[in-house]
Amino acid sequence: MTSYGEAEGRHDAWQAREATLYRVLPYGGLAVSTLLAVLAPTATGLPTAGTLALAGVAGGWVAWFVTLHPEWESRRALMAFYYVGLLALAAALVIVSPWFGFFAWVGYLHAHLLTGRWPIAGVAATAVLVATSQIGGLTSVWSDWPIWLVMVLFNLVVAGGVSWFAYVAQRENERRRQLVAELTAANERLAETARENEGLHAQLIAQAREAGMLDERQRMAREIHDTLAQGLTGIITQLEAAEQSRDRSTDWRRHVDNALSLARESLTEARRSVRAVRPEPLETARLPDVLSELGGRWSALHGVAASVSTTGTPRPLHPEIEVTLLRAAQEALANVARHAEASRVGVTLSYMSDVVTLDVRDDGSGFDVTERSTAPDRDGSYGLTAMRQRVIRVGGQLAVESEPGGGTAISATVPALPQGVA
Repeated sequence: MTSYGEAEGRHDAWQAREATLYRVLPYGGLAVSTLLAVLAPTATGLPTAGTLALAGVAGGWVAWFVTLHPEWESRRALMAFYYVGLLALAAALVIVSPWFGFFAWVGYLHAHLLTGRWPIAGVAATAVLVATSQIGGLTSVWSDWPIWLVMVLFNLVVAGGVSWFAYVAQRENERRRQLVAELTAANERLAETARENEGLHAQLIAQAREAGMLDERQRMAREIHDTLAQGLTGIITQLEAAEQSRDRSTDWRRHVDNALSLARESLTEARRSVRAVRPEPLETARLPDVLSELGGRWSALHGVAASVSTTGTPRPLHPEIEVTLLRAAQEALANVARHAEASRVGVTLSYMSDVVTLDVRDDGSGFDVTERSTAPDRDGSYGLTAMRQRVIRVGGQLAVESEPGGGTAISATVPALPQGVA
């Protein structure tokens, strides 16, 4: 199958050959006419020297305006002057010898150099000259003028038709060149756009990679805080309690067993966090049951009464929503154990139509909320900040109410997205 480029190349080559033929034809016609005029002179013609001189002037006229200066073709006024001179020289040569009708025929080829409707006038004038030469010269016109008229009409019809089709072909070629130029420019713009898109795509990929790395670092930071940090804090607390109860073997063993249990749980949760897997309790039980078990274990571990209740109708939620509520409960209880010195804690999970709320209240020492809104906890951690970031990440809100000596209430409200929603 021929490609567009090959077809375009053949078309350009054909046009180049056509242009070469048009440049050669005037000189070929002039040479043939001059040769015949010299070999078969007419009785009314000029001497040979005069004929050769006039033919030389005609050849020089065409050479100067067309062959040597092809860029002048766009100067319409100059081309009109050239065409009038061409017809004048052709008429003089036809009067000298009818054989110069072969040269006068060039008027058909160069009529396209005129603008507007003037090419029609040029074709008509050329037809008159060619018809005059065809009937034997100017002297025969007066005696055989009907034949001359027929010849003029014949030349007008034939030459006019040919010139018309040539004109249409030229217009189509110009339109084609213009379309090709527009297509080339469009292709260049598309290529430039494609290059810009490639650069933008690479930039977006880099930004997405950086965003993904940042998001993963933030996720790991939250998981480390919610699993390892809390677990290590609990282990340290139990080991400190065991150190204080060395003389009581039963209490010492209980604290050591609690530390070992916390270590195993923290190790399991750390491994699941690295794999971005849900906490193990949520894999086998519902969120209300997991919170009840969490409250019981926490109460037994820290010796503080903890009640867990559920209101509304429990239903499966999106995994990210349940993980967020579980982590919020773990963090809130860890803060109570570290700072509150409370005697009792209440955890309430409320299922409503469009949101789910987790409330954790204690009767501990409380704190100044304005000072702790962005500052780290007393142990250097950012528990409330991490909890707020996790809740906001799923489209929820975190509210903290507390005052020194008045206990603390933490409320996390998240959308009640059902399980299976992407």
